[in-house]
Formats: sequence, structure tokens, C-alpha cells
Amino acid sequence: QVQLVESGGGLVQPGGSLRLSCAASGFTFSSYAMSWYRQAPGKERELVASITTTSITNYAESVKGRFTISRANAKNTVYLQLNSLKAEDTAVYYCSVRYWLSTYWGQGTQVTVSS
Repeated sequence: QVQLVESGGGLVQPGGSLRLSCAASGFTFSSYAMSWYRQAPGKERELVASITTTSITNYAESVKGRFTISRANAKNTVYLQLNSLKAEDTAVYYCSVRYWLSTYWGQGTQVTVSS
């Protein structure tokens, strides 16, 4: 079965950096686009970044130039590098895959940006 396990979240000061990882299993990782979403308290879940099978990337306007999505097919892992973090980046971050007409989510990892 499809499993997605995120890690790397934590508490960081404004301007700091974090690297999130998402380990995938249960499907042929290299054949599927992957995405990162986030959900802040009281807000809807929003797309942060996505990466295709050929590593073409797409970003939300709010994170362009600060976040970088990448993938390591040999490790079945997708990453999200978060730089120049702001308080408004505080959220639970989820990785996601659209597989056989269903969308799968990990359990999420909390990112808190605060001084």
C-alpha cells in the first residue's frame, strides 16, 4: 500500500531554514509527480510545491525564491528545502501523491517559525 512518511519539521527562528523529507513506498516512485502541501491553523490546505517525474517544479507565489522541492528517485524520497522562513510559513506540511485516481497523504510534519 502507498505510504508517505514526512520528517524534518521543527521550531525555527524567522529567517532560518529547515529541510523536510518525505519517504515514499508502495508505488513506483520515479513514475509519479510529488507535491508538498501545508495547512495552517484555521486555514485550508494549500499547495506549496510540486515536482514532475522529470523534475520540473512549480511553486506557490508565496514561497517562490525561498523554498526548493527536489527528489531522489534512488531513495524514493522527495525533499522540501525551506529558507528565509517567516512566521506565516508556520503550518503542518504534508507530502502527497496522486496514484491511480486517489490522493495519498502523509501524516504531516509541524513547522513553527517563531522567535
